[in-house]
Amino acid sequence: MTQRTGEKLKRSLGLARSLIIYRRPGRQKSLRALYRPLVKEGDLVFDLGAHLGDRTVAFVALGARVVAVEPNPDMMRWLRRLVFSREQIVFLAEAVGSRPGQAEMGLSYGTPTVSSLSSDWRTTLKNHAPGFRNVQWEQRITVPVTTLDEMVARFGVPDFCKIDVEGFEADVLAGLTCPIAALSFEFVSGALAQALRCLAELERLGKYEFNAIAGERRRLLWSSWQSPEQIRRWLAEGAGGIASGDIYARLI
Repeated sequence: MTQRTGEKLKRSLGLARSLIIYRRPGRQKSLRALYRPLVKEGDLVFDLGAHLGDRTVAFVALGARVVAVEPNPDMMRWLRRLVFSREQIVFLAEAVGSRPGQAEMGLSYGTPTVSSLSSDWRTTLKNHAPGFRNVQWEQRITVPVTTLDEMVARFGVPDFCKIDVEGFEADVLAGLTCPIAALSFEFVSGALAQALRCLAELERLGKYEFNAIAGERRRLLWSSWQSPEQIRRWLAEGAGGIASGDIYARLI
């Protein structure tokens, strides 16, 4: 097998893996139930790290207008093919960070969901997270970078913002100077300092309360929302041993 054939096979297997996880039958119903309290008809949603568009589709089904942001060229091509309600969606083939410009992105062929702009995050997880020990980032590409402030100036303040950018979440929030009513950001065991940085950025913007979801489940962990002190302590103590998930924040 030639190197090129091997890379093509890994890309195909990586795409198939993402399709199985994110586009499987029945997933949309639970995603809509999860987001219904946060996203209303006519709302504006930023989907940062749209990947194959499962969340974008759920937001559109709830009646939202969506800016779907995906800097990985392979994923953006598939995102455009898989998402059909284009009158409600703007596709943005850029990354989002603390300042506009360009940045290097590491692409993983076999696990495209962990392609990332953060070299520190990639190294940290490779060394400290068992699930990442066999992950490879085979290619480096340069991608354009915008900021949340620039997106707000162009599209308006979103009612909800999903941030799933593989270790670059705090950099995304550092490029925002106005509060957003509700948002989510990813956390990963082995790199929980990134989530703590996100909390600090949010405290700069306003008073938020928090909840969390484990992995790809679509159910909040707690019946009552947590204070910044409670969620910070939970993260500092290891996030309950959860390998990865999302933290949800809503403005009080």
